[in-house]
Amino acid sequence: MSDKTLDCSDLDQYMGKPIDPARMKEPLHNNDFRRWVQAMHYPNLLHYDHDFAAEGRYGKIVAPQSFAVSCDDGHGAGPACVGRINDSHLLFGGDEWWFYGPKIFGGDEITNEKIPLDYVVKETGFAGPTCFQRGDNNYYNQDGDLIAKQRSTSIRYRRDLAEEKGVDPAAMDDPEWTDEALDDLEPKKYEYIKMMHELGHGKRYWDDINVGDSLPTRIIGPHTIASFTTEWRAYLFTIWGGTHRPGLDMEAMGFTKEMAGYENDPVMERDNPEWTDGAYFGPSRGHLFPRYARMIGMPRAYGYGASMGAWILDYLAGWAGEWGQVVHCNSSYRGPAFTGEATIMNADVVEKLTDDEGRNLIQVKMKMTSHLGNTMATATAEIELPKK
Repeated sequence: MSDKTLDCSDLDQYMGKPIDPARMKEPLHNNDFRRWVQAMHYPNLLHYDHDFAAEGRYGKIVAPQSFAVSCDDGHGAGPACVGRINDSHLLFGGDEWWFYGPKIFGGDEITNEKIPLDYVVKETGFAGPTCFQRGDNNYYNQDGDLIAKQRSTSIRYRRDLAEEKGVDPAAMDDPEWTDEALDDLEPKKYEYIKMMHELGHGKRYWDDINVGDSLPTRIIGPHTIASFTTEWRAYLFTIWGGTHRPGLDMEAMGFTKEMAGYENDPVMERDNPEWTDGAYFGPSRGHLFPRYARMIGMPRAYGYGASMGAWILDYLAGWAGEWGQVVHCNSSYRGPAFTGEATIMNADVVEKLTDDEGRNLIQVKMKMTSHLGNTMATATAEIELPKK
């Protein structure tokens, strides 16, 4: 009988101690924002169309709220993945975001203060004893303004126990879509886009929102290896030479040889940068290669947790419009986006309030499901809206 324990004792020495970020080498450019919204399937004109943005609140293109996570390595999971757990792998468990008002524009230089927070071990059906580890990312601009805090949760588990439990053979194949079903999906996807066009530069007023109201449905997909690859390439740290990399020893953290590699290694990047690309080698390869996905307990290629978080923030912010903003969002990820599946987002207004800071907020409960009905994520968020 194999040992079923999970040794997390090495993690204790890192809690509460800042770790090095992957600092940007050049100021941000509008094309960074355009690449991001294109990859995240978020056609909000404010973030990519020069003429539309020039007529709006900011007079120029502005980054979406979801963009902050692209300004460092590791999709925000860096401070939630420190210390050694033998023969382990990592999945994203959730993100909690607080936004403080400042926006990100072209020319800004963003820095991230990364601080490991805590961890707890729980029993799961996926891989037995599982470590839920948390860490904070504090994103600042060049003026020292705090833009956002991201508290990430990583799920660290023994790869061998996940592989031992196995995957359902029936889940290894993508669901099939008929041409008619795909044709039927497109107008449904466009409904959310049309809502943003109709709002334009207008204001969605707090006064007009009522408890029980539903936000319009947002649909993206069906997902493919190509779409997941496009998402990966929108994260700035995936670009050769794009950041001052602090360097990580993946094997020292417990990743197996097949899933460790040289991802984000600054020395290897100058020698053979393809070896440092997690899309091909290292812990991220399971997202794009079904063979490696199955090595870590996934049935086939799957999407990125941080992208799911971006989809949620974009969904809520797109509805709020340019005069509103998400001020807080706590998301829990239940299962990834798999190839062949479409993602469906719905949200309902559950509370309407004015907080101690005088902000007019509406609280929503959001649920993300696949087109097959599987729950992918849930979230509770507070959105600030203007008052008449």
